[in-house]
Amino acid sequence: MALWGGRFSEKTNELLAKLSESVSYDQRMYAHDIQGSIAHARMLKKQSIIPAEDADKIVEELGKVKEEIDAGEFEFKTELEDIHMNIESRLIERAGDAGARVHTARSRNDQVATDIRLYLRDEVSEIVELIEDMQRAMVEVAAANDDVILPGFTHLQHAQPVLFAHHLLAYVEMLSRDVSRFEDAKERFNFCPLGSGALAGSTFPVDRDYTANQLGFDGPMRNSMDAVSDRDFAIELLSDMSLLMMHLSRLSEDIIFWKSQEADFIELGDAFCTGSSIMPQKKNPDMAELTRGKTARVYGALTSLLTLMKGLPLCYNRDMQEDKEQLFDSIDTVKLVLMTAAPMMRSMTAKKEKMLASASEPALMATDLAEWLVKQGMPFRTAHHRVGSLVAWCNDNAKPMNELTLAEMQISVPEAKEECTQLFDPVASVNARDIFGATAPNQVKKQIVYWQAKLDEEAGE
Repeated sequence: MALWGGRFSEKTNELLAKLSESVSYDQRMYAHDIQGSIAHARMLKKQSIIPAEDADKIVEELGKVKEEIDAGEFEFKTELEDIHMNIESRLIERAGDAGARVHTARSRNDQVATDIRLYLRDEVSEIVELIEDMQRAMVEVAAANDDVILPGFTHLQHAQPVLFAHHLLAYVEMLSRDVSRFEDAKERFNFCPLGSGALAGSTFPVDRDYTANQLGFDGPMRNSMDAVSDRDFAIELLSDMSLLMMHLSRLSEDIIFWKSQEADFIELGDAFCTGSSIMPQKKNPDMAELTRGKTARVYGALTSLLTLMKGLPLCYNRDMQEDKEQLFDSIDTVKLVLMTAAPMMRSMTAKKEKMLASASEPALMATDLAEWLVKQGMPFRTAHHRVGSLVAWCNDNAKPMNELTLAEMQISVPEAKEECTQLFDPVASVNARDIFGATAPNQVKKQIVYWQAKLDEEAGE
């Protein structure tokens, strides 16, 4: 009989039992469930709610149950529904009536809300560490290629020359904001639901501050109904994971393009590519493509949980059991992607000559000519129009801008001087953008040094 079965006269329908079970996936929270139960038992002892010897027995036997699970010797039973009932049932087998006291002043509603927070606290810390390793990988590649120039793009068309390192560091910045979001979220959800009971609290004199402190929370949740109803934290973390995956997906799209024969800017290690079942020559950037594809999976989980929660009245409803599969799957996906992405980045080799050749297209320096005119006193819109007319003339006459004579240039830009014919150099163009946050080597090297120091500090080095 189920631990909650005293009120029922019939056995649970087998299909309902199959529909109802969650231990097949929530068993991953076993350590956190036991951690919460130990803290709860100690609080019950401290408050003299249960006999001290029973509380001590509970704590001792819960430790042994954890050892069984760690060793793979624990039999999870789907008929016991979830990780909470599986552990409590085994505790009662081992500790007898003392074990049957563990659920005093507690509901599965506040128990599961606590377990998820404990679990997510650990997972968020691990995700942050993985993000920072990804950042280190990108900074390493940037530092090794701090003089490599490639075309920057807007609308997927060549725009202006930039340093390859500058492009990579843009993603380091994005990932930094992801780290901040995860850490902010952890601060918001690091409060303890235990003691809230099913929804209304408890008639026992529970010490919620003590339990929260035992579990490393910043304090107890203020409202018992909110404590058992809230899944904001799960939705927020799915949102944070979605933003992280968006950034990784955009990077993946760049990598896929750079690896294409059309660009041919980079090479990736064989370990991070796959071949074709029919075309022997193929080397496909599957790691990047799978990251791009799995982003949709995480987005789907966020949408699913938002939809799940939107119509639920207070307080706990069984619908909320569906939060965990989406959450767990997204965490697994994000961690696997990050664990693979960092070594893939470290395997990347830049094809410097190909990148520079592509960035040497003279039209990429058209803005440099317009800005030269502005520096001579011409309004920018006038300069923009003049240079645009020159670009059109070059296209009509199939003549690159860097091959124009001064006389040809002056057809559209009468103010041009001999020095203007020398403006179409990608190295000079990049070097000229020497302001904070821009692509000049001097600025990019400062950013590399900044990130190396910051990431070393985060790692405690």
